[in-house]
This record gives sequence, C-alpha cells and structure tokens, in this order.
Amino acid sequence: MRTVNNILARKGNSVVKVEPSTSVIRALEIMAEKNIGSVVVMDGTKFLGIMTERDYSRKVVLKGRSSDHTTVADIMSSEFPAINLTDKIEYCMKLLSENKLRYLPVIENNSLAGIISMTDVVAETIISQQEMISHLQNYLQS
Repeated sequence: MRTVNNILARKGNSVVKVEPSTSVIRALEIMAEKNIGSVVVMDGTKFLGIMTERDYSRKVVLKGRSSDHTTVADIMSSEFPAINLTDKIEYCMKLLSENKLRYLPVIENNSLAGIISMTDVVAETIISQQEMISHLQNYLQS
C-alpha cells in the first residue's frame, strides 16, 4: 500500500511559504512566478493554513475586497484533517473528496512535513496501478 511518504519522496517536501501579514496581491505574484496554485501560510515554524487561488476568487474577488489591503491570513483556509507520513493514499483520497479539499498538510512531530494535493494523490494512484500491471505482465510472461 502506498503512503503519503511515497508522494513526498517522489515530489519532494518543499513548499512555498508566506507570512500571515503578506498581502493577497503579493501572494498571487509569488504563485504566478512559481506557477503554483497555493501558498502555505506560516508564522515562523507554525503552520497556520493554505491560501489558494480558490480562496482568492471566493473571498476577495466575489466579495469586492482589495487584493492590496487584504492579507493572506484574512482569506486562507485553516481547517484541515490531520494526515501524517504513514497514512495510506486511499485515506487521503477519501479525506480530500469528503471535505471537498484540494490540498492536505502533512504534519509530523508537530511540524509541517509537506503538502499533498489531489493531483499528487491521483498521480500516485496511477503509478501504483502501472506498477501492478507491470508486475502482472511479468508474472504472466514467466
């Protein structure tokens, strides 16, 4: 069974971090520069939440707020189920689907170990299936 650790081993555990006082416009600039859809909001070493493009569109654009004067702390998502390195991919898929989330923070020893996305979970599932097919083909050919 594949785990969160498999995902982070494949993709790495580096995340783009911003402070809670960062303006939304600056966070969006960082996201555009890095070609990513979210930034992690940290207060020093403490994980506070994740600001996504979806947070921006729903909590700034649709509410007529200013991107210059709104901080990431004002709009970030902060309620996430807890996952760790040993959690199974199927469990993560269930959490993402049931909670209508796109990202999950990975917490180990009370600190952020990385972020996984729905895309990461799907990619890991595909890799697992490809490996299974390869093993079955090898078995049938031997």
